[in-house]
Amino acid sequence: MNKAVGTADQPPVEATHKPPTAHNSTPKEVRKSIRRRQRRGRDVPTAIITTVVVAILLLLTVFPLIRVFVEALGEEGFAVLKSMVSDPYPRQIIVHTLVLGLVVGAAGTLIGFILAFAQVRLEFKGKRILNILALVPVVSPPFAVATAIITLLGRNGIITYHLLGLENFQIYGLKGMALVLTLSFFPVSYMNFKGLLSTLDPSLEEAAADLGGSKWNIFTRVTLPLMAPGFAASFLLLFVEAIADLANPLVIGGDYTVLALRAYLAITGEYNIAAGAAYSLILLVPSILVFVIQQYWIGKKSTVTVTGKPAGQKKLIKDNKWRIPILSVVALIVGVIVTLYATVIIGSFVNILGVDNTWTLDNYRYVLSGIGNEAIMDTTLMALIATPLAAFLSMVIAWLVVRKLRHGNGLLDFLGMLGLAVPGTVVGIGYAITFNNPVIFGNRMFLPALGGGGAIFGGAMAIVMVYIIRSVPSGQRTAVATLQQISPSIEEASASLGADSFQTFRKVTLPLIKPALATGLVYAFARAMTTLSPVIFLATPEVQIMTKKIFAEVDAGRYGNAFAFSMVLFAIVLLVIILIQLILGDGWTKLKKKLIRK
Repeated sequence: MNKAVGTADQPPVEATHKPPTAHNSTPKEVRKSIRRRQRRGRDVPTAIITTVVVAILLLLTVFPLIRVFVEALGEEGFAVLKSMVSDPYPRQIIVHTLVLGLVVGAAGTLIGFILAFAQVRLEFKGKRILNILALVPVVSPPFAVATAIITLLGRNGIITYHLLGLENFQIYGLKGMALVLTLSFFPVSYMNFKGLLSTLDPSLEEAAADLGGSKWNIFTRVTLPLMAPGFAASFLLLFVEAIADLANPLVIGGDYTVLALRAYLAITGEYNIAAGAAYSLILLVPSILVFVIQQYWIGKKSTVTVTGKPAGQKKLIKDNKWRIPILSVVALIVGVIVTLYATVIIGSFVNILGVDNTWTLDNYRYVLSGIGNEAIMDTTLMALIATPLAAFLSMVIAWLVVRKLRHGNGLLDFLGMLGLAVPGTVVGIGYAITFNNPVIFGNRMFLPALGGGGAIFGGAMAIVMVYIIRSVPSGQRTAVATLQQISPSIEEASASLGADSFQTFRKVTLPLIKPALATGLVYAFARAMTTLSPVIFLATPEVQIMTKKIFAEVDAGRYGNAFAFSMVLFAIVLLVIILIQLILGDGWTKLKKKLIRK
């Protein structure tokens, strides 16, 4: 009950409840109020960083896509879209694309699973070598496998013609593309299955064995059902990679036309941007659909099958009834990989492999001089610029998604991953439309052509932007997974000591996710050096790209030069990967200790 209080000069005033202040609140309430004000102050850097990141993603990804939609739905583009319904030839191109995606998705998923199962579950020597060989296609140039296949299995191939005497063997078309794309993209499936098999709880299989289940029954009724989300995810990822690839259809596609190739021909051969945008729009639909399914349906399903910490210890399979058949298939796959890359290595040191096998260094002299040297310098420089930017942007996005944003984190995560969902051909055409034909607002030009003083189809800056947006998703996913394993209390302790969001991220979070940063850097550089589909539309005489030069050499039939280019590119990627691991890993610390001792 309130009491009236007053003084001799003032009438009594009825006491009322007032909000806590420094004068009428307890010390505990004062501390809470101070923490609330500090929290609001610390949210300002987060808001600024979020705004900048969203603006970058909108510029690099969303705006070029909008331009593709505008061109495709214009009068000329819409006529092309309608022809895909009424004209049998465009419909056949769509069917070709879907068939290629289905074949590569199924075959690549199967090969990846077999290699991962052998790596994780079988006992045999040479697992480290198997792991290295399975990952080699990830960092190899886009034309290396296709050119090696043509050299070995083409009309005048070493195997088909010289060894088997087949004069009319045809490797071009669906079977050639399916073989090349399967051998190029199966590492995606291998890495996926390797991670799933490593984290699968062995107690489930042990329980089935205790109940009398045979190894085959346990494999078919326990292991495979638990791996179902992994199969679906791998198939969908390989499906998207296959239908979006442009490099290999250019080399080994023959008369088997797919959407990516048709869009490229419309832009570069017919100079019809609207038609290229229309074909890109059709290619974009299954890619985005598959991406959404993989992210929001399969992603949730797969978390149910992983228990985190295994309850038992994995027992490697030693029974020869299992080992011999599986290792025989593994040996066959490894033999094919070794043969292909041995062809690339040997082919770079001879005049014409299979025709004139004279050893020579002329291929490397050509590559390391003139335009070849310019392409090496330009590509490496742009990749080195894009790599740290892409890795840092992916770390910031992951930090915002996992730690800072309560609302809209799913949308930001989607925007960051959009660079992976959109096919490279669509990205390239989008950038060509956007930065070659800038938008005009009043008397001001918005988003002028980038690089080369307004050069057609952009320039160096546009290529760097493509490198960044295509490399961000992989680093983002790795950083998200890493941050989810780190307790938030570490960052909360930094905030309680008065550090704002940016200081906490720079001094606490970033050092903790250094392994994820290293992975992001490695993937970003390898992806930038080996990509072709998006940048083939942006390269100019002033800006040379190695992958485009390799394509030019293959197209001209100078396979020796193409092999030499591939080897130089592979050596650069390998050298930078070693340097990244040395600097960000424990190798740098060990090296400094050795130098100090000396």
